[in-house]
Amino acid sequence: MSPRRRDAEGTTSARAERRAELLAAAAQVFAERGYTATTVREVADAAGILGGSLYYHFDSKESMVEEILSTFLDDMWAGFDRILAAGLGARETLEALVAESFRCIDVYRPAVVIYQKESRYLAATWERFGYLAESWRRHQEMWLGLIERGIAEGEFRSDLDPALIYRFIRDAVWVAASWYQPGEKLPAEEVGTQYLSIVLEGIQATT
Repeated sequence: MSPRRRDAEGTTSARAERRAELLAAAAQVFAERGYTATTVREVADAAGILGGSLYYHFDSKESMVEEILSTFLDDMWAGFDRILAAGLGARETLEALVAESFRCIDVYRPAVVIYQKESRYLAATWERFGYLAESWRRHQEMWLGLIERGIAEGEFRSDLDPALIYRFIRDAVWVAASWYQPGEKLPAEEVGTQYLSIVLEGIQATT
């Protein structure tokens, strides 16, 4: 490998690493202060650079939040799709989906908070964020289909409304991002296990 090529690859790697650091700083600020209330200058201050330098990496605040959210959602849906394709029973699928959700909260906590607080505004304001509405739709259809399958197969109680079960699971799991922090006494995996115990005690069918 020529010295010029090594230098180019080193520069590309350094730029990618710096870009990731800037996105992490932006995600934290957006999550704490709110996307609309945060200025580019505040993001730059959090990242330790001049405001104008941020535009070397991103053309707008919208570009930053889009990359933050799309990275999180692409990873989440890749995990969900692997689970759905595994051919598991309804209960096992539910357990795996909840575990994957908590993994995402652990890895992408600021992005999850932004998604919860800002995605409806973003989707309604800019066409480029239309994929957020599609993600809500897919999420609801996935969970309702799974719950209805579990009821039909006798694994979940038939006297409970599937839509209510879905809302309970959705809110119970994802609201954890508002208080969970990496390094908590209970790791994300254990929090997910205990949540599952609480949820399944309430919805599983009795023999």
